[in-house]
Amino acid sequence: MSESIRYSDRICAAETTFGRIEPLLPEFGITRLARLTGLDCIGIPVWNAVSPNSTSLVINQGKGITDIDAKVSAAMEALERAVACAPRVPTRVARRGDLLAEGDQALSLPGLIASARADLGDDEPIRWVLGRNLDGGAPTWVPLEAALLDRTVENCRFWQSSDGLASGNTETEATLHGLLERIERDAEVLWRLTPLATRLRRCVAPQALGDPVLDAMAVRFAAAELELRLFDITSDVGIPSFTAVVAGKDILTAKAPLFHHVTVGHGAHPNAVRAAIRAVTEAAQSRLTYISGARDDVYPETFVRPLPQLTQKLFEAVPQAPTRVDATPTGGPDALLSFVLQRLREAGIGTVISVPLLGDGLPFAVVKVFAPDLENPDGERKRRFGTRALSWALEVA
Repeated sequence: MSESIRYSDRICAAETTFGRIEPLLPEFGITRLARLTGLDCIGIPVWNAVSPNSTSLVINQGKGITDIDAKVSAAMEALERAVACAPRVPTRVARRGDLLAEGDQALSLPGLIASARADLGDDEPIRWVLGRNLDGGAPTWVPLEAALLDRTVENCRFWQSSDGLASGNTETEATLHGLLERIERDAEVLWRLTPLATRLRRCVAPQALGDPVLDAMAVRFAAAELELRLFDITSDVGIPSFTAVVAGKDILTAKAPLFHHVTVGHGAHPNAVRAAIRAVTEAAQSRLTYISGARDDVYPETFVRPLPQLTQKLFEAVPQAPTRVDATPTGGPDALLSFVLQRLREAGIGTVISVPLLGDGLPFAVVKVFAPDLENPDGERKRRFGTRALSWALEVA
């Protein structure tokens, strides 16, 4: 059994999870898994999963502490994308006004409307999918197009994104992962709106978190002659969140660095160490995205794009001992999800909707988590920022 289960929120070991899903990979269009780790000199495990006929991404990636963790991560990402391309749950065509009149909740999600598309009117018939409000459990309808990842849909009303899309052995496990991703993305948006001097002061020495696995990862980067900077980006939600940036030793003296010379990873978790590990492993995964050159959403122009000067300046940060490490709640996915929801409520964020995208009878679950009050990452949306970002920008200006 993988020792890294101590660092996992899955209800069973990675080996067991893979045994559950492996027979289903062909059914969902996943033809092969590949180990990418050896293409780089770091040694942090990274795998990919290939879905040749996908209407979303063909190449899906996963990372982890061990090989089996990364293999499962890649396979689960491929599964969740396959499901999001063609959800296996009932839908309903209706007007939002009619759903509300029936006493149901129904979200119009103006923050996720695609660029140049009109907001959803209450008298417009569209197709809806049913989720539930995690604060009380009330059934809540969400526009189906907001949950889709099918790039063949023409003139999609909503921005298609994997943000909040997650899989797991159970629905609760998947929901926890999706919600932590939403919190991570929100924190990263607010962090980027923070003055550079403040960001630099929040650079954390990985060794100061006192974890042997994280220590070993930091040693791997140093041995590969790479600079690693880890930043505490935790927002007012109070769930530990980190950003890791990685580059060559010459990054500060480089005259014209390119975008791909720096890779970035983010992570959020109630346990600060696990949040940091997620960020660091994702930064390693991002390096292999460029090195392998296989991922189909990385275009040739990416490799000639200049690196923003603000990103380069992040390496001026001097790592310090963390000034705030949250207490770690105990328990499995149910306890952790309850803890995270309580933190959101305390921050004034009450609407969190989990939408199952896969029917019963299979040994894994896929959900799309919506938290409309949290900020969204960059994307082709009509509205770039929400009220949290605007308020944050005014406070730090």
